Amino acid sequence: MKPQSAKAKGRNAQKQVRDELLRFAPHLTENDIRSTSMGASGVDILMSTAALNTYPFAIEVKCQEALNIWAAMQQAEENKKEYLTPILCFKRNRSEMYVSLKFSDFIRLLGHEPKA
Repeated sequence: MKPQSAKAKGRNAQKQVRDELLRFAPHLTENDIRSTSMGASGVDILMSTAALNTYPFAIEVKCQEALNIWAAMQQAEENKKEYLTPILCFKRNRSEMYVSLKFSDFIRLLGHEPKA
C-alpha cells in the first residue's frame, strides 16, 4: 500500500471516531473534537475543555490490517496527559471500530471502586 493511501485510511478512521463522539454529545461541535493531521505528534483526536469534560480520554486511532496492539497501547500511554485515560480505537478494512484500554481503567469507568 502506498504511504498516501495508508494516511488516507488513518484520516478516515480518525474522522469516524470524531463523528461518533460528536453524535453522542450533541452539545459539542466540530470545533470541540478534531482529528489531527497525519504525522503530528501527540494524541490523534484533539479535544476542547468541554469535550474533555465529556470524554476524558487520550485517544490513539489505528486503521491497520495487522496491528501490534502492544506498541499501539504504548503510544497511547506515552501521548496521554496525566489526568486522561489512554484508549486505542482500532479497525481494519471493512470492520467495525474497537476500543482497547487497561482493565483497571475499564472497571473505573464503570464507576466501581476497589474494596478498602
